This record gives sequence, structure tokens and C-alpha cells, in this order.
Amino acid sequence: MTQMSPEPKRTKEEIHNLIRQCHQNGQNSKAQEKIVKHYYDLVQALAEKYGNGKGHKEDLMQVGMVGLLGAINRYDPSIGKSFEAFAIPTIIGEMKRYLRDKTWCVHVPRWIKELGPKIKTAVEELTNQLQRSPKVDEIAAYLGTSEEEVLEAIEMGKSYQALSVDREIKADSDGSTVTILDFVGQKEEGYEQINQRLTLERILHVLTDRERQVIDHTFLRNRSQKETGELLGISQMHVSRLQRRAIKKLRKAVRSDILEINR
Repeated sequence: MTQMSPEPKRTKEEIHNLIRQCHQNGQNSKAQEKIVKHYYDLVQALAEKYGNGKGHKEDLMQVGMVGLLGAINRYDPSIGKSFEAFAIPTIIGEMKRYLRDKTWCVHVPRWIKELGPKIKTAVEELTNQLQRSPKVDEIAAYLGTSEEEVLEAIEMGKSYQALSVDREIKADSDGSTVTILDFVGQKEEGYEQINQRLTLERILHVLTDRERQVIDHTFLRNRSQKETGELLGISQMHVSRLQRRAIKKLRKAVRSDILEINR
């Protein structure tokens, strides 16, 4: 949002007169602009406070201005309450709603978004009362909710912001960098191969020596049927028959093995 030029400080009565002009003349743009300029610094201060250094200041300024305009439209000068006292809760409410609904990196239930700030306030107040960090059951009792809900809200609170996997991290004093993606593990195919080999070793006893040799060459050593036949001194067709017969036996043995493990 573009920085506005400073406006002269206005009295309470001047603000009330400007608001009356807005109400009477159907959104008097000049009067509204003067009010917005007058309270620009206030909205900016609130945006900095609730943005909390997380890069939301520009968005909160926009949201805060919407709240300010809404306060101008709804404010009644005749009630005697100062406009600031009416506008500030409205502006803060708009900012909190934005932070609650628009700034989470993952979708979470609304009740978790609402419970999170309450937990933070409860922890602060209980810490002052107890002179120590409160336990989960104490926080739950203070808020009138369950321990499970408190724990879930705390855990999900970690999902409020996420880092890009392309974010660079300084790796050494020489200035070299790596990205978070460099530390992300990848699926290790070797584990699955080891698991398959262990399963095979448990059930190989169902095969004849010749069938075992065929399986060893064609599957474990990744040789073709022709190469296997040449090594074993038999035809490729014979290798194919032995292979089919061995596979049928192994499938039956695997089913039995699974049933035995699940008992």
C-alpha cells in the first residue's frame, strides 16, 4: 500500500463531522479520504503488531483499511463513544480473521484455528499464576476443553507456516549453500529388494534344485531364458517350463507364508 502524506491531527469533533458527511452524502469520498489518512498510522501500527514479522504486513494493511471503512459506515457519533474506541476492535477483528482463515499452509478445522490463540493466552496467564509452565491438563481445564483437543491444536499449530524446499541454507563458512530439498530423503528401493529376497529365501525349499537354479538365474541374476539354458545345458523351452512351474509353487508358498505371519 502506498504511503500516504501526513494529515494534520484532528479533534474528536472534527472526526465526528467528517463521519456525518460520509453518512449524509452517500460515501462522501473527500471526507472518507481525510479520515483514512488520519488513521493510516494507526492501521499501520496494528498491522505491524499482528503481522509479527511474518511477511503479512501489506495484506494486513489492506484488511485493516477494509475494517476502518466498515467502522466509518457503522459508527454513530451520537452515542458519545470515541471513534477510535469503536474502530480499533473492528480493525483488529478483520486482521485476526484474515490470519485465521488465509495464512495457514495446510487446511485445518476452524475450531483448531480459534483454539490456538486461546491456548497461547491460557499458557501466558497460567504461567504467571503458577510460576511455571502449565501442563496440558491444566490448560484444558482452564479453557474448559479436553486434553486431546489441546494437544491436537498445539500439533496442528506447527502447520501454520511451511518453508519452501527450495529455500537455501548456509552450509559452510565459505558461503556455500544447500536447499532443504537436499536433505529430504528419497525412497530406497534396496529395502524392498532385501525384503523380497528374504521372503524368497524362506520359501525356496518348495522348489527342486533345477527349479531353484532357473529362478536364481532369471530373477536374482537377471539373465534371459536363453542365457540360463546355455548355462544349465538345457533348452530355452525347458527353462520356460521350469520357470512357470517354479513361479506357481512360489505363489502358493507366499500365500501360506503370509497366512503364517498374520496368525
